[in-house]
Amino acid sequence: MIEPFKHSNESHIHIEKWKKLNPKLKAGFTVRNGGVSKPPFDTLNGGLHVQDEYDDVIENRTILSNHLRIPLENWVLGEQTHQTNIQAVTAKDKGKGAISYQNSLKDTDGLITNCEGILCTAFFADCVPLYFFDPKSGYIGIAHAGWRGSVNRIAEKMVQKLDEAGVNPTDLLVTIGPCITQKAYEVDEKVINHIHVQDRKNTVISNGNNRYLLDLKQLNVEILLQCGVIRNNIDVTNYCTFNDNALFFSHRRDNGQTGRMLGFLGYECS
Repeated sequence: MIEPFKHSNESHIHIEKWKKLNPKLKAGFTVRNGGVSKPPFDTLNGGLHVQDEYDDVIENRTILSNHLRIPLENWVLGEQTHQTNIQAVTAKDKGKGAISYQNSLKDTDGLITNCEGILCTAFFADCVPLYFFDPKSGYIGIAHAGWRGSVNRIAEKMVQKLDEAGVNPTDLLVTIGPCITQKAYEVDEKVINHIHVQDRKNTVISNGNNRYLLDLKQLNVEILLQCGVIRNNIDVTNYCTFNDNALFFSHRRDNGQTGRMLGFLGYECS
């Protein structure tokens, strides 16, 4: 499988194919390097909701904003409550969550927009980043899909929200970003029971004793295909946040004491 993410610099990787389709589109994912945070958040922690120093997080975000040439006051972030609520973002939302977690978009795990000069951003440390891009209409979207968001089909809800905005699902390009992979993600029967039976064949391996290995990437692929997204339009990263410890934070590997990567998607102003 060809890796869709390429290194831009020390601080982040980007979706190479999309950059070629539209040079103004900034689509990527931060790594843990190139920032100023101290252990256990070393060094490019992007999350204000972990116990890192506030000034360090803002400096880390500023480092990324300078690389992307989209100022911090144009960022938009959701509160992320592991639900499936999606918000269409406009110019009036600029700055929400950018320098204060308290004014993030409440109870929001998915963002869509077609506006220039807005950077839609989400936090990750094992959960699945879902990126959406329609080259025809210009609509883009990013979603945070942990196991709850995945089994409750936030991918489907993102496709539906974009469809309501006039996007044909067959035109959608989707990239699944760095997250925990199946070999490292053991869950119990409670989680598996939330997955549609027809989706378990390609996504679940039993370890016995009511323990299972869950493939979150493939689960989201299955859901996207059921929504009319074409398989050739879905790219899936090879990266694993749990195993690639030199590059990524991992909530599970680091026992919750860790930073957050930022998934980002937005258009630079003309």
